[in-house]
Amino acid sequence: MAEQQQPIYVISDSTRTSGRDAQRNNILAAKIVAETVRTTLGPKGMDKMLVDSLGDIIVTNDGVTILEELSVEHPAAKMIVEVAKTQESEVGDGTTTAVVFAGELLKRAESLLDKNVHPTSIVRGYRLAAEEAQKILKKLGRSVSADDTALLKNIALTAMTGKGAEVAKEHLSSLVVDAVRLIGVHSSTLEDVSIEKKSGASIHDTELIKGLLLDKERVHSGMPLSVKNAKIALLDIALEVRSPETDAKIQITDPSQFQSFLDMEERMFKDMVDSVVSSGANVVLCQKGIDDLAQHYLAKKGIYACRRVKKSDMEKLAKATHGTIITNLKELSKEDLGAAGFIEEISVGDDKMTMVKDCVNPKAVTLLVRGGTHHVIEEVERALHDAVGDLCSAIKYGKVVAGAGSCEVELAKQLRTYAHSLQGREQLAVLSFADSLEIIPTTLAENAGLDPIDTLTELKAAHERGEVSAGLDVFTGKVVDAWAQSIIEPLQIKVQAVQSASEVAEMILRIDDVLAAKKPKASSVPDVNDM
Repeated sequence: MAEQQQPIYVISDSTRTSGRDAQRNNILAAKIVAETVRTTLGPKGMDKMLVDSLGDIIVTNDGVTILEELSVEHPAAKMIVEVAKTQESEVGDGTTTAVVFAGELLKRAESLLDKNVHPTSIVRGYRLAAEEAQKILKKLGRSVSADDTALLKNIALTAMTGKGAEVAKEHLSSLVVDAVRLIGVHSSTLEDVSIEKKSGASIHDTELIKGLLLDKERVHSGMPLSVKNAKIALLDIALEVRSPETDAKIQITDPSQFQSFLDMEERMFKDMVDSVVSSGANVVLCQKGIDDLAQHYLAKKGIYACRRVKKSDMEKLAKATHGTIITNLKELSKEDLGAAGFIEEISVGDDKMTMVKDCVNPKAVTLLVRGGTHHVIEEVERALHDAVGDLCSAIKYGKVVAGAGSCEVELAKQLRTYAHSLQGREQLAVLSFADSLEIIPTTLAENAGLDPIDTLTELKAAHERGEVSAGLDVFTGKVVDAWAQSIIEPLQIKVQAVQSASEVAEMILRIDDVLAAKKPKASSVPDVNDM
């Protein structure tokens, strides 16, 4: 009788999922993430309340905020969360669109896998469809100029509709347009528009500051409360007695030497303040500390000063006031000073802050957001962030498209035409890609309480008639010309969403084995017990 062979375990079965099980699990995880944020899409999307272990809550319908706050464990689900983060960093808006689209791509791919279409055929088809989609999108895009304030305002209004800021969207959209136009076409980035939040007052009291709002107060009560025609010295150096680079000891043998030491220290502070005064500066904003004695001398000279200003704020101040950040006080000159029309210490709620405003041609500005509660202003900030991102993207790339689901329906229509030019199973994948795009107008209809099948049928019929901008008005339930209704989005939102969603879907579909990787190696530092 032959001896029975013992099984050999190379990899633990408990740490491994392979084949169709791995694909199904990954697709299911991605679909769950997409379904989580799907109900937040569109002007009639609902909000999510996120509660952490400490009981703190966030109420939002912002896709990336929801996904960042969720405790996501599954590796494939984490890849979908990365889609939202990429969309947020590249464009600043469209995160929910990208995630919902990625989830639908994988859902449609699952149907093809059930029909025994090989994953690599689906991946190739999706890649071809994504490349063709980029070409179609560029043709659909219309040009936009930084001077077209009416069009820019409509982009901002579209971004804020359905969010916490909707109650004051007319006022806020005007502020956002002014902010983005002030910082300039070529330098338009999200970082150049600071958003400061203070609870109290109304959302309608939100204002645009042509400069910066610093979370700092003047360092001495003897300093002026405000300064007109401010000449600002931006210092990245401490107005304090410098310590030696190496350990040193000063030995004093009689009281007169001690007095000489104090007198010398006092003269050093006087010289520092004299350097500031001789440059013509009447405001000092310092990134580091200011000694009590230096504060006294600055106050006597009528100079307004703040200390320990954040580095990021210093860089924005340089952009706003056109000043130069100085690291050597002896080098400070009139040419290095920044300029602002007015600087004052203000009370916002319980906090004292320094407002640097009325800068000439500022390249960094601040939106001061007000609202009834902390949770309200947090959501308004997210809406403003999306609107600023949309405007910066529209100006930077110079192209916009009609919204309300019209872009996705037209894209799907043209991709189906393209699919018929292909041979083999890739054609099925391209058709699935086109069907996946229609999840956006379908979701808009569902979230508005409309019949998704009837709505999608009407939209497709309108596009077949050549109405390229036909989209869904979720408030009336009718198909309208989205462009004529001023529902406008930056082209880059669609380009980035299609690109990142298709790439992550392709990557997940290629996975047929999920294994637990080995634990990281222990530190190479020897144990004291072994020594």
